[in-house]
Amino acid sequence: MIAIDSVTKSYGDATVVDAVSLTLPDSGVTSIIGPNGAGKSTLLSIVSRILGADAGVVSVEGLDVFSAPSREVAKRLSILRQDQHLTARITVRELVEFGRFPHSHGRLTPECREAVASAIEYCDLAELADRPIHQLSGGQRQRAFVAMVLAQDTRYVLLDEPLNNLDMVHATGLMRLLRSLADDHGKSIVLVLHDINYASVYSDRIIAMRGGAVVQDGPPTEVITEAALEDVYGMEFRVHEVDGERIAAYYR
Repeated sequence: MIAIDSVTKSYGDATVVDAVSLTLPDSGVTSIIGPNGAGKSTLLSIVSRILGADAGVVSVEGLDVFSAPSREVAKRLSILRQDQHLTARITVRELVEFGRFPHSHGRLTPECREAVASAIEYCDLAELADRPIHQLSGGQRQRAFVAMVLAQDTRYVLLDEPLNNLDMVHATGLMRLLRSLADDHGKSIVLVLHDINYASVYSDRIIAMRGGAVVQDGPPTEVITEAALEDVYGMEFRVHEVDGERIAAYYR
């Protein structure tokens, strides 16, 4: 599991993550929702040690992420950030091979090549494997980055707003893929989402943040309610059940 204990992060006088304590499970899909400035992405960056914390501790399977060697952390936890910028013109296969770096340090073993091929196949990218990344659509490119973190073969996969700039078709396809990763591979998928309905339909657990703190935490049946969403966003909602799923709409 990932244990987050009293984690705090401030910039000047502004506290963006305020003494957050959570335990994230070792499997399933966990979505973190909340308004802009709630601290969602900052918390994810701290857990993955892209950012340091001003106070608190984060451990992954008992390993302190702030003091442990980077290679050991990278064998347990992978992250897909919002801003995936590539300057080199590389192919899909070459991108996915980057995911094996914590295991191979650049020298791909037969096991690494098998993991890369498996990730490409699982993400339905076989026909695009030798195509340059810059020639792909947004949805295809995002699947390629997911294949990269899948090849890294970590139990915990963190994704920061992976649906940004994707249309409804590609966003739905990506959420189905992430749900399958959790179900088929036993991964713990933790993602920051702005679309509360995707969180509702595809998540086992939803964590809602506001003002740097966790204000709601539970299954969709508990968090996707009119009262809970109004508490998080300060807006009126109407929640309806459609085919057994909770769907929220802004009311006014």
